[in-house]
Amino acid sequence: MERKNLKRAWAQIHLDRLKRNIEKCKALLKEPTELMCVVKANCYGHGIEKIIPFLQDEAGIDWFAVSNLVEAIELRGLGVTGEILILGYTPPENAPELAEYDIIQAVTEPDYAKKLARHCPVNESVRVHIAFDTGMTRIGIAAADVYKACNMAEEIFKLERIEAEGIFTHLSVADSEADTDLAYTSCQIEKLMQVKSELNKRLVLTKYVHFLNSAGLAYHNDERSDLARVGIMLYGLKPNAERALPVDLEPVMELKACVSQVKQVQKGTDISYGRTYTAARDMKIAVVTIGYADGYSRLLSGRASVLIKGELAPVVGRVCMDQLMIDVTEIDGVCEGDVVTLIGRDGGREITADELASLCGTIGYEIVCGISPRVPRIFED
Repeated sequence: MERKNLKRAWAQIHLDRLKRNIEKCKALLKEPTELMCVVKANCYGHGIEKIIPFLQDEAGIDWFAVSNLVEAIELRGLGVTGEILILGYTPPENAPELAEYDIIQAVTEPDYAKKLARHCPVNESVRVHIAFDTGMTRIGIAAADVYKACNMAEEIFKLERIEAEGIFTHLSVADSEADTDLAYTSCQIEKLMQVKSELNKRLVLTKYVHFLNSAGLAYHNDERSDLARVGIMLYGLKPNAERALPVDLEPVMELKACVSQVKQVQKGTDISYGRTYTAARDMKIAVVTIGYADGYSRLLSGRASVLIKGELAPVVGRVCMDQLMIDVTEIDGVCEGDVVTLIGRDGGREITADELASLCGTIGYEIVCGISPRVPRIFED
């Protein structure tokens, strides 16, 4: 039996919603900025096997960003002919694969670039974009001293077997509307533009300069960024759950499971591990076929609700590895096989990944990225 035919727990992926989200993101772009789709971590948990061909063939995407070499090669295997940028680290000894698969590597300092060059085969080159740290304090050449930063970048541009094509930075608080954070983001952008200006004075020309991420595109749109690296917004989630977007997006993923058993329990009955929940009345409990091994966090125990027959049903007791229990006392007709919606819409009600994230003290990104590989992705056009 194919896994996708097992009615247990599954994620429905709506490609029509993805396409509309892309169109809305593209509408925000200012010329000449191009859209780069960030598809790392299995397309933020949504499933690369169908989304990648869809992005290239149906949505006309030419730029992709991933986390690592394995993801990049996987994209080539799925037929991607456009540009692929690795945002994370690739061991220098894998430079031959970077050249072979024509993949662009983020470079963080001259020494790393030199190691890539040494491992690159003769008569070939590794294409790179140089990362600058303008305030994220993560990867890249520190841009606080522009002159010194450009000296280091110039070293990279002059290396044999290294083809430096661009420079970029990452905005750390672009999703915030606090005055201090707005100023901080503007400072990050201007610092990178100062680097570009200084390099141009030295006749070191940068083909691409990019700094916009999803939040940057939404709130700090700037045509000086040749690329907009959009990730979470493609999938219909907000960079900041508390802040409205300039466009209405649709969640691409819905998470569903089904009822395996319905039982009556008497007042005083303990439910699930640890006896953390005791029935305060006679109740009707439904067992649902999903748990924390599927990516439905144990932190949601006793906090979240699910949708069944268009009604909210609270999760009672601790979420187990493969199952959880819900209170359906007030919902008529619940029986084995009924579909339960954990993320998504049922009737006039909706549960979002951002809502679950808030209950867990995290962000929507982590919720969708955390849906287990054992949960099949069912794609709908």
